[in-house]
Amino acid sequence: MNTLEKIGTVSNQETGRPRLLLIDGMAVLFRAFFATSVHGRFMRNAEGIPTNAVQGFLGHALAAQSMFNPTHIAVCWDMGAYTFRNDLYEGYKANRPEPPEEMKPQFNMGRESAYLLGWKSFGMNGVEADDLIGSLITRWKDEADIMVITGDRDLLQLLAPGVQIAFMKKGHTVFDIYSDERFREEYGFEPGQFVDLKAFMGDSSDGYPGVKGIGPKTATALILEHGSVDGVLQHLDDLKPAVRKKITEQQDMLHLSRELAEIDCHVVFDADLDELNVRNYGPETVHALEKEGYTTAAKRLLNLFPESGVQEEWPFD
Repeated sequence: MNTLEKIGTVSNQETGRPRLLLIDGMAVLFRAFFATSVHGRFMRNAEGIPTNAVQGFLGHALAAQSMFNPTHIAVCWDMGAYTFRNDLYEGYKANRPEPPEEMKPQFNMGRESAYLLGWKSFGMNGVEADDLIGSLITRWKDEADIMVITGDRDLLQLLAPGVQIAFMKKGHTVFDIYSDERFREEYGFEPGQFVDLKAFMGDSSDGYPGVKGIGPKTATALILEHGSVDGVLQHLDDLKPAVRKKITEQQDMLHLSRELAEIDCHVVFDADLDELNVRNYGPETVHALEKEGYTTAAKRLLNLFPESGVQEEWPFD
């Protein structure tokens, strides 16, 4: 069995509560695609359709399941490029290139592969996976210990007691794990204030500028001193003239950037925690993966969960 590693710390304390694993499906899918396509490894199925992103997604998710031993699993998906944030700001994520042609058919295949493993999927038109993850956490953080698998640091704002974020680092088996305690040690303020930090810094990958001329060092100092965007604006006269000038001239974009950075944790969805129960894998799961051409993922499943290859005995002997 492959060795699973982690950077940082993860709480192994048995609380007696359910353990919910939330997977940022599209983030994992894209990471898996580019990690293999750069070497020309598209792992095509019998129809010639690439499967590298899907098989990498399954590899990451199964490794996380083996490592964190959840009692419940859900996958959250982006459903198209347009969301309510595009209504707020036309330039939101407008700088992102079209996905490669080999990637496009794997979006639906990724969601279908989660179904083969019995994992519950969530996806809504116009809503980002981040917002679904935030809403699921808000719904169940008082009932379950939650681990999120992602590559998106925006989710740091969701950290709370009992909620941890595991960032993918190397291969399928190395995760950099953040708790709310680790966040406070590194940043010096609360996870919820990460939104205010992003408001000043902006986000080049998401296409919003924040306050031009203010970088991470100055933004961090502002949050440490004044706590929030509103706190900084209430103390403009206390700031250095150059910083005050930048903020004053770009105040509208500062407010907009904060609105874009904040994850919506109030998306309404219809599901009970029991619907996310982890199911036992058996030979039929392995065969289902193999039938779809996910042979590498099938081997990964057998490696991490050997019981999935054990046929149940005939009960009438």
